[in-house]
Amino acid sequence: MLHNINGKIRAKFVRLVGENIEKPEVYSIDEAIRMADEFELDLVEISPNADPPVCKIIDYQKFLYQQKKKQKEMKSKQVKVIVKEIRFGPQTDDHDYNFKLKHAQKFLEEGAKIKAFVFFKGRSILFKEQGEVILLRLAQDLEEIGKVDQMPKLEGKRMIMFISPKSAPKK
Repeated sequence: MLHNINGKIRAKFVRLVGENIEKPEVYSIDEAIRMADEFELDLVEISPNADPPVCKIIDYQKFLYQQKKKQKEMKSKQVKVIVKEIRFGPQTDDHDYNFKLKHAQKFLEEGAKIKAFVFFKGRSILFKEQGEVILLRLAQDLEEIGKVDQMPKLEGKRMIMFISPKSAPKK
């Protein structure tokens, strides 16, 4: 967000706030700029939509630096959700199922969400009950470490189910 500073402020009167001001008062723009010059700082329009606009006497470069720092800190605190996909066919046998189950357990322990789906090719859509059985079996096998966010749902040629980890990831 860009702020109007010094001569770019268009209002005739502004309300001054900040450390240098004892109490917030309304000043003419010329007087406010003169006060900012006395402190060798900038007059920055903080709230342009207020009536009159609110301005602060601060070092503008330092202000921008602090805002960037705050945004960076907020961004670093955001939780990034990783979604791992596990794909089954309607006729997946036990060995393949167990292999994919181990991967799913590892993903959940790392804190990732799982998007498990059964992909139906051609006429295999006739076996959608088998696909649902596979996904429900996966949910049951993972119930110790994961919880089902979305039960199996058919979307086009895929039956999809989401599972998220129950606890925080182990490091």
